[in-house]
Amino acid sequence: MQMVVIVLLILLLVLNAWIAFKMHANSEKEFLKEKLIKLEAYVSKLEVLLREESARTRVENQRSFKENREELSHTFLDNRMETGNHLKEIRETVEKRLAQLQEGNDRKLEEMRKTVDEKLQEGLEKRFNESFKVISERLEQVHKGLGEMQNLALGVGDLKKVLTNVKTRGNLGEIQLGTILEQILSPEQYLLNAVCREGSAERVEFAVKLPGKGDDDRPVLLPIDSKFPNEDYQRLLDAYEYAGNFSPKEMEAVFRQFENSVKKNAKDIRDKYINPPFTTDFAIMFVPTEGLYAEILRRTGLFECLQREYKISVVGPANLVAFLSSLQMGFKTLAIEKRSSEVWQILGAVKTEFGNFGAILDKTKKKLEEATNVIDRAGVRTRAIERRLRAVQELPAEEAATLLGEASSVEEEGEE
Repeated sequence: MQMVVIVLLILLLVLNAWIAFKMHANSEKEFLKEKLIKLEAYVSKLEVLLREESARTRVENQRSFKENREELSHTFLDNRMETGNHLKEIRETVEKRLAQLQEGNDRKLEEMRKTVDEKLQEGLEKRFNESFKVISERLEQVHKGLGEMQNLALGVGDLKKVLTNVKTRGNLGEIQLGTILEQILSPEQYLLNAVCREGSAERVEFAVKLPGKGDDDRPVLLPIDSKFPNEDYQRLLDAYEYAGNFSPKEMEAVFRQFENSVKKNAKDIRDKYINPPFTTDFAIMFVPTEGLYAEILRRTGLFECLQREYKISVVGPANLVAFLSSLQMGFKTLAIEKRSSEVWQILGAVKTEFGNFGAILDKTKKKLEEATNVIDRAGVRTRAIERRLRAVQELPAEEAATLLGEASSVEEEGEE
């Protein structure tokens, strides 16, 4: 309502302004002035009416608001009471259902707890029994392993005691060397405990028989002796393993001691067993382990020094097998060369006999041709006799058998 009044007032002001403008513009000022007065009176009256209507509307609105508020208050109170009752019923129902659910859950949880306890107990017992069984087996294996380790330690101790004896080490190398020779060469191709110098008591462990070049076909011996400088080699291995505990001078002393030991063994073989032309101008020193052989090769210039100064070739088990295999191939080649003349003689004799056999075959062929001619003539005579006998009357079978039987007996008597 107030907005309407304000709008009308604005229109009135605009109209007054316009009328004032017109009053200056034309001659109808008086008329317009009267109209303006009437309009102002109308507006005043309208304003009074609007105020009265606004007051009446405000009173009615207040009364209506009061009635609506009271009605809403009663409705709210009713709804609140009804809602409270419903909430109470819902709460009681929910509490009852929750109590039932809790009771059911407690019962289910108790059953699950019992089941889980039973399964857990069974699983724990099973796992415990299995673990105890495995532990028992492992303990038994450990016990057996400890026993085996003790036996192994005793065996290692015994082996160490054996290897500390120079004579025993020599026997071990000799046995290994003999086994290799036995596997590759025949017994006629090598000697055991061979004498290399006449009148000397020194005997080399093994000597391979090589073909000689003299008229007497006397074999040349290749001496092979086994050596095992275990103490110096063991000190060398300890120096490698515990290098931090050795100074450079100590390491060099160990290396030099090892080389001197190998050279001493080579010199011993050279002085005792190399005796050309009865033996070859070199000998073989066999070392029974590949590690020892590799260490000799590792020392710079040692292998060449042994060959140059001592006429000694060092071999390990694998190298000895290859060396003896090559010798065996050489022996077979020489045997074939020696028997080649005999083969040619045999082939000549076979050729001569084959010529005689050809002459005999010719004679046999002639005899067979003569016999064939005789048989052919007999066949001709037989056919002629058959033609003549066609006209002769045949006798009964019994008479023929009797007659032929008598004739055959007469022939037999005549032959006798």
